[in-house]
Amino acid sequence: MKPLINFFLINGPFDDPGLYAEIKWEKRALLFDLGDNSTLNPAHLLKVSDAFVSHTHMDHFVGFDHLLRIVLKREKALRVYGPPGIIDNIEGKLSGYTWNLTEGYPFVLHLTEVYPDKIKKCEFCAEDGFRRHDISFLPFSGTLMDEEMFTIYACHLDHRIPSLGFALKERFHVNINKDKLDRLGLPVGPWLKKFKQALWEGVSENENFTITSEEDSGMNKREYPLGELKELIATITEGQKLSYIVDAVYNRDNEEKIISLAEGSDIMYCEAAYLDKDMEMAAGRFHLTARQAGELARKAGAKNLVIFHFSPRYKDNSDALYDEAMGAFSPAGG
Repeated sequence: MKPLINFFLINGPFDDPGLYAEIKWEKRALLFDLGDNSTLNPAHLLKVSDAFVSHTHMDHFVGFDHLLRIVLKREKALRVYGPPGIIDNIEGKLSGYTWNLTEGYPFVLHLTEVYPDKIKKCEFCAEDGFRRHDISFLPFSGTLMDEEMFTIYACHLDHRIPSLGFALKERFHVNINKDKLDRLGLPVGPWLKKFKQALWEGVSENENFTITSEEDSGMNKREYPLGELKELIATITEGQKLSYIVDAVYNRDNEEKIISLAEGSDIMYCEAAYLDKDMEMAAGRFHLTARQAGELARKAGAKNLVIFHFSPRYKDNSDALYDEAMGAFSPAGG
């Protein structure tokens, strides 16, 4: 299975949390959390179309300014999603700067504030000095973004304040068999992306799909019913699922929400701030222990677990966190 989206943590497990998701075949990426993102080069940050903020504690939000500085002069808008209060938080950040020279900038910042049952939308435009423009309230039932290639879900977790957990589910993979293309005399080219998009969009399999290519300075066209072409050149496999859980206390409500959100994840990224011997400290700071992270991943049926966001008190003993989490994650662990 060739994934449509590549994921990687942008910092080490003791540094600010953040997950980068690069969408293949598009000059586009997603960013989960906006802590320190200076480790990403400008080319990576310029691809970011959407940022999903769990909450606005400094280690999850301080990188907003750096991202804004990088994308400020581009034409493509930036969409930011976050918990209740994020609109005021970003408005406060924007008001801390002077914007008298941005009249000609096309950049727009779209914000979505996520409540348990609704979302609030607003935008800030560079051309008018990032004044706030409230747009609308819409109902929310767990689905934050629904696109051709993937869907993103969110839920509210208790970190003494609302902290959003996220999950991304790809629709399905369309893998092209190069040998079959060659046997049919079909070229590799931009038409393959259009073909995949037609499948993701659910275009009728009876509809004709036109393949256009340039050969010997002339245009070549061939047509197939979409369903027939799919059978001839493509293998369809289930898309991957990823979940991202940070800063949540271990209680019954959070447990149920995390298991539901992360169910069946191919990769579950989960904080593991403390060892279980320091459970009381973890609870007092509204964080998970490594054992709790492992148990949640096992109960969610995740295939792989990646832990991060460690307390600095374990700088010299990080192996203990990994051992504890993976011990609880494996069937023998619990």
